Amino acid sequence: MTSLREAVAAVVDPELRVVTIEELGILRSVDVDGDRATVTITPTYSGCPAMDVIRADVAAAARDAGYPSVLVRTVLAPAWSTDDITPSGRDKLAAAGIAPPGPVLLTISVRCPRCGSPDTAELSRFGATPCKALWRCRSCAEPFEAVKTL
Repeated sequence: MTSLREAVAAVVDPELRVVTIEELGILRSVDVDGDRATVTITPTYSGCPAMDVIRADVAAAARDAGYPSVLVRTVLAPAWSTDDITPSGRDKLAAAGIAPPGPVLLTISVRCPRCGSPDTAELSRFGATPCKALWRCRSCAEPFEAVKTL
């Protein structure tokens, strides 16, 4: 039987479908009191449009793990940071052609997830989802999305 923590941690982010909410760093805690589960998550930013889907998917995963009573709490503090993305999450983003963010204080350029070159340029601050921007590599000329550093 899958533990509640494992079940909830395996929920896939609906906008960055290659990473789970745990790898993305938005899963804060999982608590059990009898047959009641409380799962705490933090959005990547306060207006994240994916939060309703994430809450529903977390509740469904908890119910599937045997917890009929589920409370999904959303907290804004401490605020989520791109530093919360796990190393495996960063690897999965890069493997999918999405440049993972660098450390918040050190981001000068974004490395191309295809060839690794730091010679890139931001084409648009707005990507396919609010948490991504559109970039182009000057070395291999390929466009790619990058997770915005927060």
